[in-house]
Amino acid sequence: MISTSDLKNGLTIKIDGELFQVIEFQHVKPGKGGAFVKTKLRSLSTGNVLPRTFRSGERLEDAFIEYKKLQFMYSSGDDFHFMEEKTYEQFQLTAEQMGDVPHFLKENMVVNASFYEGKLMSIDAPMFVELAVVEADPGLKGDTAKSGTKSVKLETGYSIQVPLFIEVGNVLKIDTRTGDYVERV
Repeated sequence: MISTSDLKNGLTIKIDGELFQVIEFQHVKPGKGGAFVKTKLRSLSTGNVLPRTFRSGERLEDAFIEYKKLQFMYSSGDDFHFMEEKTYEQFQLTAEQMGDVPHFLKENMVVNASFYEGKLMSIDAPMFVELAVVEADPGLKGDTAKSGTKSVKLETGYSIQVPLFIEVGNVLKIDTRTGDYVERV
């Protein structure tokens, strides 16, 4: 059990049998009445973000999350299959549980995985990935109506906006947190 004064970003807590990760928290001491803690929590099972307020000093159940590196093997339909490289143990997550991560997954890519009580909870893609461009509209000189960008399709099927000079075959560095183009590799 932890106190609300121990809350920090990224901490995982258990409320009513469900796991939540603290995204944001703020200690508030109003002029009248008792202090409280306002938080934004992300459900690890559904991915939904919800606000929650706790009284100052309230006790919460913390959850021990184990982190491992897994290798992405393949996807079949809406299921994604991963393997732990040391034990060859295989795990599976659905597209719904993965969120936006499938946009950045290539076969044999190593990803960070979080486990709770031996069960795979979530996958985090590396902060930056390098993906090849497979489709690109031609960039016309002087076409700045869309701020000098065009849409391209990456090898994973994900479409992003990039500068006009990007062509088919270019390898791009993509920020997985925002899904934005960073640079040409």
